[in-house]
Amino acid sequence: MAIIQEATGLLLLRYVLSRRGLNFADLGLRWSFRSIGIGVMLALMAYISWGIGSGIVRFVNGHLLGFSSSGHSANELFAHASLAAIPFAFLNPFFEELIVRAYLMTEILDLTGSSLLAVIVSVALQTSYHLYYGWMRALSLSFFFLIFAVYYARKRQVLPIITAHAVNDLYGILRLM
Repeated sequence: MAIIQEATGLLLLRYVLSRRGLNFADLGLRWSFRSIGIGVMLALMAYISWGIGSGIVRFVNGHLLGFSSSGHSANELFAHASLAAIPFAFLNPFFEELIVRAYLMTEILDLTGSSLLAVIVSVALQTSYHLYYGWMRALSLSFFFLIFAVYYARKRQVLPIITAHAVNDLYGILRLM
């Protein structure tokens, strides 16, 4: 069902863009092997950022609340991945990164001219729909999303971000199998 929902969301985005005389290339989706290589490096940078951010979140939480709660792990939430998770892992990065990163940030940048606002809104929105992991894990993931948002604000290229997101999702599925 999630595959149908996300495919429908991408078709809707395509329609909205076409009504304005735009397409996915106007959001920075350009195919190249170089972009895929950059995406792998971006994934590594995002993992490093997530590791640092996770440590900061745990430290602050431990000092403010006096205890550490990590929230739910992917294993607890998703148990064992089915084979349907594999096509979903390829579709989901396009869905999230084209809509919440490229389209949202492009609209905010065009309307306000503020890269900072575009980065903040994109990271906040993406973090908010990962709250099912719990506050600490969602806030830790925001450091991951921050790398993607800053990259997009600077380069306006989304394929490396989609690649990095896919690497993350596929790694997560492999860990669940």
